[in-house]
Amino acid sequence: MSWLWAIIVGLVLGVLARAILPGRQNIPIWLTIIFGMLGSLLGNAVATWIGVDDTGGIDWIRHLLQLLGAILIVGLGTPLYASMRGRQP
Repeated sequence: MSWLWAIIVGLVLGVLARAILPGRQNIPIWLTIIFGMLGSLLGNAVATWIGVDDTGGIDWIRHLLQLLGAILIVGLGTPLYASMRGRQP
């Protein structure tokens, strides 16, 4: 069940990151999910590092860090994917 949640969270974060970033990201949905999952992991690592990974109530700071991680990964991964496919970003 944890893999299902990871895929759902990855999809939501990836889609939000693509919506926030300017321009069009020409990446498939499966890559959006993977980038969202990686962004979530990055956000969780930063939240643990600064000590806000587990607070009383909803972990808004951790969720914001996950979204920022997804934005970073989508922003860096899209041109990399385009260059690997032989297309301009």
